[in-house]
Amino acid sequence: MKKRPPSKLTHNAASVPVASVSVTAHRQVHEYEDDNVGVESAHKLEESAEGAGRLAQSSRRSRKMKPYRNAARAEAKADKANLDAIQKVAKSNDPQFHSNPLSRWQQKQAIKKEYAAAKRSGQGAASAGKLASSSAKRAAKASEKTAAFVRKNGKGVAVAGAILVVVLVMLGAVSSIVSLFGGGGGSGVAGTTYPIEDADMLAAEEQYSALEAELQSYLNNYERTHSYNEYRYNLDAIEHDPYVLISAVTAMAGGPWTADGIGGILQSLFDRQYILTENVVTETRYRTKTRTGTQEVTNPETGEVTVEEYEYEVAVPYTYTICTVALENFNLSHVPVYAMSHDQLAMYAMYMGTLGNRPDLFPDSGYVDRYFNTHYDAYEIPAERLTDPRFAAMMEEARKYFLYPYVWGGSSPETSFDCSGFVSWVVNNCGVGWSIGRLGANGLRNICTAVSPSNARPGDLIFFQGTYDATGASHVGIYLGDGMMLHCGDPIQYANINTNYWQEHFLSYGRLPEP
Repeated sequence: MKKRPPSKLTHNAASVPVASVSVTAHRQVHEYEDDNVGVESAHKLEESAEGAGRLAQSSRRSRKMKPYRNAARAEAKADKANLDAIQKVAKSNDPQFHSNPLSRWQQKQAIKKEYAAAKRSGQGAASAGKLASSSAKRAAKASEKTAAFVRKNGKGVAVAGAILVVVLVMLGAVSSIVSLFGGGGGSGVAGTTYPIEDADMLAAEEQYSALEAELQSYLNNYERTHSYNEYRYNLDAIEHDPYVLISAVTAMAGGPWTADGIGGILQSLFDRQYILTENVVTETRYRTKTRTGTQEVTNPETGEVTVEEYEYEVAVPYTYTICTVALENFNLSHVPVYAMSHDQLAMYAMYMGTLGNRPDLFPDSGYVDRYFNTHYDAYEIPAERLTDPRFAAMMEEARKYFLYPYVWGGSSPETSFDCSGFVSWVVNNCGVGWSIGRLGANGLRNICTAVSPSNARPGDLIFFQGTYDATGASHVGIYLGDGMMLHCGDPIQYANINTNYWQEHFLSYGRLPEP
């Protein structure tokens, strides 16, 4: 077998027995599901004690708060009515109020923010309504100017100015992520910004990179430090995204941290991401050796007997060792669902959705272009397709999560979604009557009836294969008709399935069962 050059990682050989078990488990997950349904189930078991504690605490709070519920509900109802009325006025005054999802969110959040500020100042709901209404127009104008500036200048603007503009444009999306991921007090931007000093975040990235460099060095020098006869390598690339790292560390730390206090978290993430196995096979082989022997030779004339040497060949057994070194990079973005509680995963999703409001921190990350430098059009579904009540209900639910980040194993608005988690949530929560549980791509395909491409209709599911190393369906979306789908890419977005990529990976259409 041709020997492959070492990849870039290092690991303690003492951990090999555990690592061997880990790699087997991970590969079984890859084989059957793209979205770790089994992992999520195990994850729920791990946090059951914590969940029971929260449930008991919630129950105690519930009894204390009961006398105040009616008043709180009445106030909330009044607030909602006021905000709805204000937003209708804003829409009538500004035809661009619903021009795109980002400006829409920005305008709505500006109204909510001023309304809440007026209430806190003691001016009451009526005065708050008047003040918030006046802010709608200002927010609309600001968002349109900002978006226009970015479209006009693109990458040509100065770095600092571009960052500021992009953050302003994204304020609406940031606010939506805060509210829908259950963000608490504080402003939307503050609630989704990394609460760590730059120096500590950069130091954490350096520490993790140092662990990777150590592993790389171990593999590069493997044949110098071991004495086997033959080496075979099956090595994944050594790489991680720094935003995934910082978001994961912040979620696991539960808040602010310093670089000198997170060594254990970094090592834990590293050990889960990189799985090294070293398998040694011993064989008995034979080599030919020349030996020297002696024999008596009699002179036929004189009868004299002499001893002479001669050479002969023999097959000699020896031990031959073959060491196979395998390194699996499980992908750091796949680790959180295994390593975090539900609350931590929700925090991780929130920070990933905004990149901690720091797109300048690691500008080479691919997430910066996907989350900040790309405009995602809100595809307009033709009205006639929405006359189908089932499809309309699915779209009403699905479009709530437009631009949510892709989170491996995510299956709810709190934790965000992966592809099958998104589809499962929409099917279960669109109000049609389906109750299918949390299924992976293959599981969704199994409950569907196969449909030919010519008979596919809006609301059918569309399945793809080979989008990564997995057996069967590896990706799923909701078909919208006319070659369009809504799916959990990264982020959740509309996509044209007639591109080369999606056509190469197309597997089948499926129709959901009757509810």
